[in-house]
Amino acid sequence: MNIKILGTGCPKCKTLEKLAIEVVDENDFDAEISKVEDIVQIMGYGVMRTPALVVNEQVLISGRIPSKDEIKNLIEGHIHG
Repeated sequence: MNIKILGTGCPKCKTLEKLAIEVVDENDFDAEISKVEDIVQIMGYGVMRTPALVVNEQVLISGRIPSKDEIKNLIEGHIHG
């Protein structure tokens, strides 16, 4: 599974990255997390507001910081879906 955090490096983007890493670690998800900070790449996902959470190239959240439970549920949906 591939998880990307889209954001230009703002505090909210860093918070989302930290939460995603914690969720993956705490739940033993087999996932690779990467950060995309290039605005052109971010716009390529159709994201106008960061931070954004992308799982397997699908934008699941943008413009807000989700709770850890929400991140966990979204990732689990992709594992079982």
